[in-house]
Amino acid sequence: MTRLAQTAGLTEVQQEILSTVRDFVDKEIIPVATQLEHRDEYPTEIVEGLKELGVFGLMIPEEYGGLGESLLTYALCVEEIARGWMSVSGIINTHFIVAYMLKQHGTQEQKDTFLPRMALGEVRGAFSMSEPALGSDVSAISSKGVRDGDEYVLNGQKMWLTNGGTSSLVAVLCRSDEGHPEGTAPHKSMTTFLVEKEPGFGEVRPGLTIPGKIDKMGYKGVDTTELIMDGLRVPANRVLGGVTGRGFYQMMDGVEVGRVNVAARGCGVAQRAFELGVSYAQQRQTFGKPIAQHQAIQFKLAEMATKVEAAHAMMVNAARKKDSGERNDLEAGMAKYLASEYCKEVVEDAFRIHGGYGFSKEYEIERLYREAPMLLIGEGTAEIQKMIIGRRLLEEYRFQG
Repeated sequence: MTRLAQTAGLTEVQQEILSTVRDFVDKEIIPVATQLEHRDEYPTEIVEGLKELGVFGLMIPEEYGGLGESLLTYALCVEEIARGWMSVSGIINTHFIVAYMLKQHGTQEQKDTFLPRMALGEVRGAFSMSEPALGSDVSAISSKGVRDGDEYVLNGQKMWLTNGGTSSLVAVLCRSDEGHPEGTAPHKSMTTFLVEKEPGFGEVRPGLTIPGKIDKMGYKGVDTTELIMDGLRVPANRVLGGVTGRGFYQMMDGVEVGRVNVAARGCGVAQRAFELGVSYAQQRQTFGKPIAQHQAIQFKLAEMATKVEAAHAMMVNAARKKDSGERNDLEAGMAKYLASEYCKEVVEDAFRIHGGYGFSKEYEIERLYREAPMLLIGEGTAEIQKMIIGRRLLEEYRFQG
């Protein structure tokens, strides 16, 4: 075995794509990631390079100019990119979720309008569910879209948009009571609106403001923002799928594949942490020999490698289940939960192996130590994943008494 997290059964095309992405990560991302992260600088050159590789259109069908690849191929590419710098994988993930939602739920006109430009990376996507007053309780969304002739008027405040400033298309989830009588369950009166805007900050179109970037502990470089709608007018033909009331289901479908992506990110960050730890352990000497020769460190490396392998296997299983057309919310929830938890643990172990140097900004592990916690929250906390897993298990193992 030359390296961890190998995937059996890949086609020659998949292997070629992964090899190209891995080479790009090693040459173009890893050497500059820590420097850009410390400056909180958007990785423009890296993004342009990924556009040239076709990564932004990886899962977009060939008829729209994409590569038409599987979720598995995409997840494995994300794993490689996150190994280089997790923030870059975040830029791609939000774009991917919007493209996926358009492919699965959009009208033909919406697909024709957006997917070809999204495949090229000319239009970059962001999606928006969360709001300042809610976390995982999506049913408590208060942003609202009200019909006014051939338009909808949107009002409300959204939170935690990845790509909020750099995107030019945002899928926004709002309440829309039109056609849904009073007493309708909240999740049946939500609609996804496709909001086009100019990249940047401030008032990016009449009625739509993107305040400056939120200052974060980690996950820097990528812009995370709020979104404020005040009388924002959106044409009726920009309701995703052309029918109101389906937004919750559309978003949950997007988040489900997004959880596979977050699992892949956890796998990539954990793999990089292992690489840093095992390399440092062979260079650092104590008591006359490399610390890698001390049994305590070997035990730690063994545990780290096993966690990397286990998380990777669960992520691959969840992606393949979705690609087969089967329901995969159980597998995606398990993969996201395990990969994010194991990522945190592997990063911390690598941090411990580095000793005092792990606390220095000169060492890459310091950056990973600040990045890993975001995976515990993104696309649903561990507690949310456990709820999903528990409910699905009870469906599958229903007591027959």
